[in-house]
Amino acid sequence: MEIPINDTIQWMTPSETQRMLADRVRNARVGLGLKQTTLATRAGVTLATLRKFEQKGEIALKYLMRICHALGRLDEFDAILKPPVAATMAELESRVTRPARKRGSR
Repeated sequence: MEIPINDTIQWMTPSETQRMLADRVRNARVGLGLKQTTLATRAGVTLATLRKFEQKGEIALKYLMRICHALGRLDEFDAILKPPVAATMAELESRVTRPARKRGSR
């Protein structure tokens, strides 16, 4: 049985996942025939920020979002941290009728 790609990410370290995302961004950039300078300008990030990300996988979330937007791939963030599909109607209703969370005491 083959493991779906999404399930393999669960077994990766955060550093490995960062590296994978950096590789995917670089491959997308190259696939579109863009130079690093061009993508950095379109994304509104410095060339140093883009280079550091592509080399080390390190980047602030707001800059990653800008880069993905410039690559036309921002919609792929829609699936991140979505609630799982409800197994029952009662579970779905409880999500809608859940009382607002109150702050805890100190």
